[in-house]
Amino acid sequence: MARKADEPLVLGIETSCDETGVGIVRGHTLLADAVASSVDEHARFGGVVPEVASRAHLEAMVPTIERALKEAGVAAKDLDGIAVTAGPGLAGALLVGVSAAKAYAYALGKPLYGVNHLASHICVDQLEHGPLPEPTMALLVSGGHSSLLLAPDITSDVRPLGATIDDAAGEAFDKVARVLNLGFPGGPVIDRYAREGDPDAIRFPRGLTGSRDPIYDFSFSGLKTAVARWIEAKRAAGEDVPVADVAASFQEAVVDVLTRKAVRACKDHGVEHLMIGGGVAANSRLRAMAARRCEDAGITLRVPRPKLCTDNGAMVAALGAEMVARGRSASSWDLSADSSLPVTETHVPAEDHDHGHEHGHGHSHTHDHDHVHELSKKNLYES
Repeated sequence: MARKADEPLVLGIETSCDETGVGIVRGHTLLADAVASSVDEHARFGGVVPEVASRAHLEAMVPTIERALKEAGVAAKDLDGIAVTAGPGLAGALLVGVSAAKAYAYALGKPLYGVNHLASHICVDQLEHGPLPEPTMALLVSGGHSSLLLAPDITSDVRPLGATIDDAAGEAFDKVARVLNLGFPGGPVIDRYAREGDPDAIRFPRGLTGSRDPIYDFSFSGLKTAVARWIEAKRAAGEDVPVADVAASFQEAVVDVLTRKAVRACKDHGVEHLMIGGGVAANSRLRAMAARRCEDAGITLRVPRPKLCTDNGAMVAALGAEMVARGRSASSWDLSADSSLPVTETHVPAEDHDHGHEHGHGHSHTHDHDHVHELSKKNLYES
């Protein structure tokens, strides 16, 4: 089958947390999305353990890449590039993915693209709904992030408008589920119980919604504490805790704030499209309320299917393919994992005084220890 010149074939690797994701994308078409999750290994601890996640990535990396190539029906030599999450995320977990991507890219002679985890969550929607409108407003909600982002260009210009100042939405779901003894992860189980409960049964607080509060920032720590205290009071009084009602009322408080602020941001900035991504975007109530509020405001809502909302390699491949298609510079071999990579740096280009850090943020991601890698490559051919 003839391939169009503007449809790059890219493999993406995602290891920012506990999912080893490998995706393969041709242009805006998803060919493979292989995931190996270590969530069961973390469940007994009630949260993700970084060292456990890193070791799981090491074990799963090669088999998951081979599975993705087989599923896509392509050979590694046919790839046009390899993309990898360079940050943000857990440092050790990111390092496994970046090291694997470097090894494959170097061995295959392919360009390497270190991309931003959050920008990837936005770009994945192209695999389902086609090219992103420019600009797009994005609400990203997950275990580690609750962010409002304006994206005039997903490959080079993503602007943060607001973010969580404490607990992310997904983190709050996990903590409330733990208090209710519902297990880990909390998002899916809270969603399931909430469907049987009354969202108006308990009026839990809506954080940062006062007239003097930051209009686009989020806070869920106070909500989490309010829920925990309500449950403790019930138990102290010897009363049964209405789990479904608590789940529904808590979920309603989170979703109300998220959608209200996202729609306001669209109106304030004259943006007609809202994209919702991240693991919490799989929540059924968030999808329903966002759909209703966007329709009322005349805003087009774009939400990928649930599997593409959680961490996956397809989203990294999607952003990598867009980088290739738009001629963005590849990363250098001294690419580093950066656990705090800012969303304004959608990818980490090669260090070049003419175009490196083309966004003018002056944040360097090159570290001295990476030059050991350069020396080892050199010695390979001199020994």
